[in-house]
Amino acid sequence: MFDYNLQNAMTAIILALACLVGAPPLAAKEKPPTTYQIPLPPKPDFSQVDWLVGEWAGSITDKKAPGEIHLSVSYELDHRVMLLRGEASFQATKTSPAMKESWLGVLTSDPGAAGLFLRTFSSTGFITRYRVTVEGPETHFNPEGGEQPPPGWLFRTVLKRNGPQEFVETVQAAPPNKPFFDYYSAKLSRVTVEEKVKTAPSPTQ
Repeated sequence: MFDYNLQNAMTAIILALACLVGAPPLAAKEKPPTTYQIPLPPKPDFSQVDWLVGEWAGSITDKKAPGEIHLSVSYELDHRVMLLRGEASFQATKTSPAMKESWLGVLTSDPGAAGLFLRTFSSTGFITRYRVTVEGPETHFNPEGGEQPPPGWLFRTVLKRNGPQEFVETVQAAPPNKPFFDYYSAKLSRVTVEEKVKTAPSPTQ
């Protein structure tokens, strides 16, 4: 007579072997994670214009066209760009109305050429690109077009450093098919911490 207990035991053994043969090894499930690494471009060399970092304020030197100039410069994005925020306000004269312009600029390296370039966005709506070169105490910003520059007009700027706390900004303009003329010059001084505290608005009670 067939032993049913033996039959049950053999069936259990066969099923157990089938499971072991069909199961993949445990190590095959634990594959090491894939690591991707994107090489980063080198950081720009701002050593020649590093002195600009900080806040600056000054007045236009021409008494016939009075005005105020403010400039703030800071490092951003892990020192990969320098952010420039500027504001120029001009009082009304006999030949021109009062005017105020603010602008934002991003200074970084040019991947297609050596040196630095500045891309500015103005409250007037213009977007302009400038090539930046340093010649001794002078930093030159020469126009190189842009997405929306002033039609036909060219503007260039020279910053002449007189010392660690002062520089002179000279802006020149060229009408369509005309030579450059001095638009304005201003003497700017570094704003100290004490001056910031004096000019800061008092907290409301």
